[in-house]
Amino acid sequence: MSISEKDKNFIWHPYTQMKDAFPNIVIERGEGAYLFDENGNRYLDAISSWWVNLHGHNHPYLREAINKQFEKIEQVIFAGFTHEPAVKLAERLLFHLPENQTKVFYSDDGSTAVEVGLKMAFQYWHNKGEKKTKLVALEGAYHGDTFGAMSASARSAFTEPFQEFLFNVEFVDFPSMEGNTLEQLEKLFSKNNVAAFIFEPLVQGTAGMKMYSPELLQQMISLCKKYNVLAIADEVFTGFYRTGKFFACDYQKMQPDIFCLSKGLTGGVMPLGVTTCTEEIYQAFLSDGSEKIKTFFHGHSYTANPLACAVALASIELLEKEETQKNIQRISDKHKEFVERIKLLDYARSDKQVKEVRHLGTIIAIEFTGEVGYFSKMRNELYQFFISKGILIRPLGNVIYLVPPYCISDEDLEYIYVVIEEYLNG
Repeated sequence: MSISEKDKNFIWHPYTQMKDAFPNIVIERGEGAYLFDENGNRYLDAISSWWVNLHGHNHPYLREAINKQFEKIEQVIFAGFTHEPAVKLAERLLFHLPENQTKVFYSDDGSTAVEVGLKMAFQYWHNKGEKKTKLVALEGAYHGDTFGAMSASARSAFTEPFQEFLFNVEFVDFPSMEGNTLEQLEKLFSKNNVAAFIFEPLVQGTAGMKMYSPELLQQMISLCKKYNVLAIADEVFTGFYRTGKFFACDYQKMQPDIFCLSKGLTGGVMPLGVTTCTEEIYQAFLSDGSEKIKTFFHGHSYTANPLACAVALASIELLEKEETQKNIQRISDKHKEFVERIKLLDYARSDKQVKEVRHLGTIIAIEFTGEVGYFSKMRNELYQFFISKGILIRPLGNVIYLVPPYCISDEDLEYIYVVIEEYLNG
């Protein structure tokens, strides 16, 4: 029995209707921006394998970091113990984060990083003896698939079976210059019962790479400060230069109280989540004697796994290199040029009309007219077309997007652009 047949018999894949799913491609190895299947076919990984492989596949520097750490310690309980990779990584992350961030809490992935952030926010007010129990989020938000993260996410087919188990969240309109998101926030915040406001800064990834301005983000955080509401930035996707800056929140001066990080944190090599907070939040959890109940009772078996921390530190070291900085700028510039090309073209087929092209940093998204949403019939057509051309692009319904690894060449980017144009003209 082949690997593909065994996969069909034994495995349940994520975000997949298994009854009519396409046969899964068996990947044997990766190198740089490429994936290679069991038959030797090569695919350009244009989405960094779900947005995580910042430096490409099988990077020698990251591989070496894992191997060196494995010779020392691969895993140790993180309660009552610590280790150098965790300490060094925390120190390096805080160097890049805003000055108001002082403490790092480790977890496993993006959803758990968000869960930690939400629990920190709610318990902060509980520990202070203030009854603030409401959460506010943006319409269209996606923060993960665990129950707290689902509660903070927009209500959709993803959350419908669990609706009665999710805690109540107030949603405000997606930020736009024409909308009244700020007025909605102010009305909710003025009730003085909102514990936190959670948002994906500048880009809502799963919603279709929807983008809004740093000016609006600044104003939303400013309202949080005005009404004493904790601001939680879900930078799981937008962190580590995806938007052109180390963090999306670097585009404005006023900063959130809590950051949630994952995806590109380890360069796509190991699962790891991080939640950071201000000193004020941290201090609210300190107590002694009978008040030890203020402790943050949260943890994971693999909290601060030494291998994951070591490779995350190596990934940040790569990000800091001049070569990587130049590559990030190069990709952003190439995307910008392609956006101008798309705007100049006139496509004859109405079912392939471009509704909008969005670009920020290394992210580019093309939204088509027609059926909107994750279940758009265009999704399968788009996926199969690009796979047949040797390009991995996983459409978000009627939206295709590129978030390539930073090692991708100009030639490979141009090939992707040309294939997109071929689809549009086909």
